[in-house]
Amino acid sequence: MAFDIDTYTATSVNVHWDDLDLEAFREDPLPESSLRTLRYMTDVEYHTVCYTRDLLTTPSHREADVSSFMTMWNREEFWHGEALAAVLAMHDITVDFDQLKASRLKLGWKDRLDPIKQSVLGSLVGEDFVAVHMSWGAANEWSAITAYNRMAELEQNPVLAELLRRIAKQEARHVAFYTSQARERLAKSTKAQKITRFALSRFWAPVGSSIMERTEVQHVMNHLMSGPDGRRAAKKVDDSISGMPGLGGLTIVQDALDELGVPA
Repeated sequence: MAFDIDTYTATSVNVHWDDLDLEAFREDPLPESSLRTLRYMTDVEYHTVCYTRDLLTTPSHREADVSSFMTMWNREEFWHGEALAAVLAMHDITVDFDQLKASRLKLGWKDRLDPIKQSVLGSLVGEDFVAVHMSWGAANEWSAITAYNRMAELEQNPVLAELLRRIAKQEARHVAFYTSQARERLAKSTKAQKITRFALSRFWAPVGSSIMERTEVQHVMNHLMSGPDGRRAAKKVDDSISGMPGLGGLTIVQDALDELGVPA
């Protein structure tokens, strides 16, 4: 079924958590390893505005449906960051925008060059760049849903599990958009399939890898994706990606885990 962008934009809302008993974390706090992972997730969600900035320099912004989606996507991801930050606040961990600004400044020339790099790449590839963008977004959102679900399973904390379920539900709508767009565009263009396959196999890495220290990426991947259960979850994401036209056999998530030294 085609994704209805009008329905999506009309029904897009902030993720709500006011009805959840976050004060319960005062009595039953999350362990340090989980807080470290949640902090990573929070920073990634807040960084979405930079990903949006970069993509606005590419052919994607000329597509009406894509532009509408990205506007709502950016908004929803911001509120995901706010919700996770509220959990961290219950553990006396404050995430403020001065810290986020400092982390972006720390990226230095890389952050300043990203929009230029995306623009040049988009110009070289042309309209087929949108297929790459949509496929990449699908891979990222499948990974995000998996990460939130794994976190809920590992913690077995009812308040956290409900919040993560609500976030994952919105991420599922993001997946639906990205995959519907990716499938359609990949099916129409062999060139798009080849470029997308090359880009994903050579350059894709877990969400946050471009902005976080490698040690933090390793921590999160070990925390959420190690062992048989983690690897089964990773394989499920890979199976979804490789099910799209021209992407059969890709194992980018499992390959990334191997590269990071995450035990199976």
